[in-house]
Amino acid sequence: MTTLMFILGIVVFAVGLLFSIAWHELGHLSWAKLFGIRVPQYMVGFGPTLFSRKKGETEYGIKAIPFGGYIRMIGMFPPGPDGKLEARSTSPWRGMIEDARSAAFEELRPGDENRLFYTRKPWKRVIVMFGGPFMNLILAVVLFLIVLMGFGISQQTTTVSSVSQCVISQSENRDKCTDADAPSPAAAAGLKAGDKIVSFDGVRTDKWDELSDLIRAHPGETVPIVVERDGEDVTLHAEIATNKVAKKDGSGGYVQGEYVTAGFLGFSAATGVVKQDFGDSVVWMGDRIGDAVDSLAALPGKIPALWDAAFGDGPREPDSPMGVVGAARVGGEIFTLDIPPTQQLAMAVMLVAGFNLSLFLFNMLPLLPLDGGHIAGALWEALRRNVAKVLRRPDPGPFDVAKLMPVAYVVAGVFVCFTLLVLVADVVNPVRIS
Repeated sequence: MTTLMFILGIVVFAVGLLFSIAWHELGHLSWAKLFGIRVPQYMVGFGPTLFSRKKGETEYGIKAIPFGGYIRMIGMFPPGPDGKLEARSTSPWRGMIEDARSAAFEELRPGDENRLFYTRKPWKRVIVMFGGPFMNLILAVVLFLIVLMGFGISQQTTTVSSVSQCVISQSENRDKCTDADAPSPAAAAGLKAGDKIVSFDGVRTDKWDELSDLIRAHPGETVPIVVERDGEDVTLHAEIATNKVAKKDGSGGYVQGEYVTAGFLGFSAATGVVKQDFGDSVVWMGDRIGDAVDSLAALPGKIPALWDAAFGDGPREPDSPMGVVGAARVGGEIFTLDIPPTQQLAMAVMLVAGFNLSLFLFNMLPLLPLDGGHIAGALWEALRRNVAKVLRRPDPGPFDVAKLMPVAYVVAGVFVCFTLLVLVADVVNPVRIS
């Protein structure tokens, strides 16, 4: 049964992955067709074609390797300076440029002269290239909202899990009381495990972060605390202690190894699945986007540890870069966890949402062959044309993105090497959630 559920989790992630890729390419396709650009192919996957059907002027299909997808637009790059395609040069760099230029025109038909990608205004090209990543962002937001508002997420609540018997500085890293330790305010006030705190010092709250901040803001004060116990409200009075506690960051998380002096009550909060309202969901998603941007920026620094985890005896860190194979494996593990099926489904949806968020951010990097590279080229063209117009200089014409193809091949090579490294690490030393 466990093996079957593991396979089911992989299948669920694979379906989500394929849909995400198809959804991404649909964003490119829709805007390209809207702006009159001819699109000969729309493909999900790479490698041999498993299925395809031609509708109108576009061939739609699925390929064998589900690690990406593409649409093929004619005229992605402008012709040479004389308006014609140049012969292939013996120079390897010039050869790369002219090969890319030739591929952009290889399916040119009579009447296509006004349907080329490069002939569209820069703002239209930006929209076409941004359309794919933006679809992933939309999908990520929708899936996050479904989980946050429909299923809920696991977080600390205002229910008491356990009560500390004494006041211990969190920087001391111990949990046993000594005769020198003062009794905790929670124990002295009669707080019990299972109590649900409904108000603190007259402020009603059902959110742990708010309650924690209220406690920290009242050191040395005696405050009334209303708890729900056995279906009835009970009022307790606690003299909040002053203690050294973990520092919080801007999003409410704890900063490792840093402490501040603040109010201390002395209990552990129970964890539960809590549905979020729209406002809290937006804040949560904003925090996750910030975390994702930070992780993307920190990616190069994680490569040595990833190499050690793949080819040495180093541990695989929980925040280690993970590829499609690793994510599929995590998807399988989710369905083997001893949690309710609804939470298994919620975690699987969250995994697909996170993948789409990563796909959006990664594709927005201003590097060819990524979408962000084409966007950067179109923006640069718009800038220099407008500058020329203001200075009353001749129109410099379209920016020749094909000249950047040698750089694109280098970038693609780096991405391939990184992908292979992640793949090896995902196989020999995978990230585990259980």
